[in-house]
Amino acid sequence: MADRIRAELIESDCLMREDGVTQVGEGQAAGSAAGSLGGLAVGDVLAERYRLEEHINDDSAGRQVWRGVDIVLRRPVALVLRTPGGASAEEMLSAAVTASRVVHGNLIGVYDAIDEGERAYVIREWIDGTALRDLVAEEGPFDAERTTSVLHAVADAVSALHASGMAHGNVHPGTVLVAADGRVVLADARVDSTTSNEADVRSLGALAYFMLTGHWPRAEAGRTTALADGRRDSTGALVAPRQVRAGVPTYLDDLVMDLLDAKLALPTAQVLTGELARLDTGERLLFGGNGTLRFADETAPAEPAPRAATPRLLVAGGVALALVVSGLVLAVRALNADATEPPSARPSGNVAVEASASAAPQPKALNLTANQVRIIAPFGDRDNATQAPNMVDGDAKTLWKTTGYKRSNFGNTDKKGIGILISLDKPQLVSSVTIQLSTPGASAALMGGSAGAPDSRAGDRTIVDTFKQVAGSQAFGKDSGTTMVFSTDASTPYQYLMVWITDLPQDPTETEFPYRVGVQEIVVEVQ
Repeated sequence: MADRIRAELIESDCLMREDGVTQVGEGQAAGSAAGSLGGLAVGDVLAERYRLEEHINDDSAGRQVWRGVDIVLRRPVALVLRTPGGASAEEMLSAAVTASRVVHGNLIGVYDAIDEGERAYVIREWIDGTALRDLVAEEGPFDAERTTSVLHAVADAVSALHASGMAHGNVHPGTVLVAADGRVVLADARVDSTTSNEADVRSLGALAYFMLTGHWPRAEAGRTTALADGRRDSTGALVAPRQVRAGVPTYLDDLVMDLLDAKLALPTAQVLTGELARLDTGERLLFGGNGTLRFADETAPAEPAPRAATPRLLVAGGVALALVVSGLVLAVRALNADATEPPSARPSGNVAVEASASAAPQPKALNLTANQVRIIAPFGDRDNATQAPNMVDGDAKTLWKTTGYKRSNFGNTDKKGIGILISLDKPQLVSSVTIQLSTPGASAALMGGSAGAPDSRAGDRTIVDTFKQVAGSQAFGKDSGTTMVFSTDASTPYQYLMVWITDLPQDPTETEFPYRVGVQEIVVEVQ
């Protein structure tokens, strides 16, 4: 098998780009982990050609990754090794061979694949850069333009693979690499029984969700470097990006959620790439030639001509962008339309008119200050009330915590709950209230009122007695996670809101009084 694989790679290697440039990412684990690769050291030469220079990491699939040098061609390479070789490594080697036949500026270059029996390894392009997973962790979620540009590059790579008859099978924030020169590269294809074109397109939606929110909308149980879980509501349904983070345009929010909706049919990667090409306007010099991502550098040399394969629609303003993607979203949904539906019930052909008519103001997050939050407790103590400003200081490491209790219902006393009062500057249409908790499993509801009350025990009782559940919001029970997103129907203006906590989770770090919860941050979005 080794001779066959090497022959196939040598045949295609003359077509590969040689501007190798690679920080190795990490994708989804596939199959059983490889065994120990001990005994390797800096300076070792494999296959009489590839010298090991630096051990980079051990990924979730049990593979060992090294930076090395091809001493024949004198170029940097990445070596991905696993043990044993033979049949157990055939999937990795076969995927590398197949991927090497597709030459694309946004796909990692594969140079060699070797099976030595006791171990096997793939030699690939070295990318001097950062995995998307780490980039979002360091810089925070991306804005809509940057998300669209990176997604366009990855979708283009996936489209090229699909056109060749191959699915990637491992589109993930750890396998998307952003080079130091801005090039976006998709690496580490995987071939197994779960690989399909449809799964790749779903994964593109998940990738966009991650870039917009910093959360991965798929479970990654058992991974040592698991991404933050996607946020979910009290029913377990995934929360839309614009409910997690302010400023996500409705058109992009709808597109992402449609791509993740298993009940909806999908566009092909080619169709998705074409629409993203029109969105990727280049106004911020995000893309240069051959798939290179460029981020505002006024001293950079003149950009090369745009890629011929990705035509762009240059537009002025976000409305035109919204119309383009709204057309794609409607097209995705149209795939699922009932063929027997009467013409009068179907969308009209004028997508632009419909999208414009349905456009709604984007919610914006309020910049809450310390004097706009306080603790409400009609009975018992206002637990650690002086910590309340920590919930709106923008730092998730600081928090307000309840006192510890021996029972989840506040010790079975007259104290039936504790509240967090949020006082807005004026009555406003509230679209959502998000609270980030230290421990999952609390029960809470969002209440609202038109009038406040004095900062006193009697005032607290007035608030609890007169506030009603906010229209359209849903209470959370003990199955809740660490993020509660209270979405509303935004039909009634509120100046005063209260998160009313009625049941406490057990804090594993506490023993004598184990029931308590902390609130790290509160975000209020208004229309």
